[in-house]
Amino acid sequence: GRFLGVMPAYSAADDALTTKLVTFYEHQQDPSVPSHQAVVLLFEPRSGALKAILDGTVITAKRTAAVSAIATKLLKPASAEVLCILGAGVQAYSHYEIFTELFTFKEVRIWNRTKENAVKFARSVNGPVQVCSSAQEAVTGADVIVTVTTATTPILFGKWVKPGAHINAVGASRPDWRELDDELMKNCVLFVDSREAALTESGDVILSGAEIFAELGEVLKGTKPALPEKTTVFKSLGMAIEDTVAAKFVYDSWSAGN
Repeated sequence: GRFLGVMPAYSAADDALTTKLVTFYEHQQDPSVPSHQAVVLLFEPRSGALKAILDGTVITAKRTAAVSAIATKLLKPASAEVLCILGAGVQAYSHYEIFTELFTFKEVRIWNRTKENAVKFARSVNGPVQVCSSAQEAVTGADVIVTVTTATTPILFGKWVKPGAHINAVGASRPDWRELDDELMKNCVLFVDSREAALTESGDVILSGAEIFAELGEVLKGTKPALPEKTTVFKSLGMAIEDTVAAKFVYDSWSAGN
């Protein structure tokens, strides 16, 4: 599969107009090339002039991990000691970075389909990471799980998941792709970034028929409860407005320094 995504957004609050152009090419021969490559165009909302062109690959990696971190802060069990990451690509690094900065885990585990990449990941990050030889081994007993794979069929099964765990499901961004099985989807409390997007783009949501409990925004606003004691899944697809806010933040920081 090869895709070009166009993600325009305007925020009056941030006084920012942006469009992200993102290419998604799966299973490239060279694993060092990210599956998602992107550029963000930042416009002046009053004149329509182009103000900046930003590296969208970095922005995508960081804003996605930041949103997962917000979900985790709200939904993780009270004592979360074990973090498990399934996948070892760009998103694995950005999630590891922010999760170890914001939370204190006693143990971090990683599993990747190609073990060499998991080993490389463990060697290149700052803290200790345990490389697991199976997804089941990585997941068993984990309190917080992050799925950032290019899987198109389930790699995470409900029967492995500790009751009360929190899962950030970041991969499988197409209506016919899965990372999580029906058992997990049906027996969790499901949170999404956008109901509309999840019902048209997420195979995990569409194919399992799982009921969406709330959008993350509803929990942040206080109109829906977080339920951290339950087994929770946050299905993240990403929203254009996240790129807008991130791009404006980067641009403003750069402007202040110049």
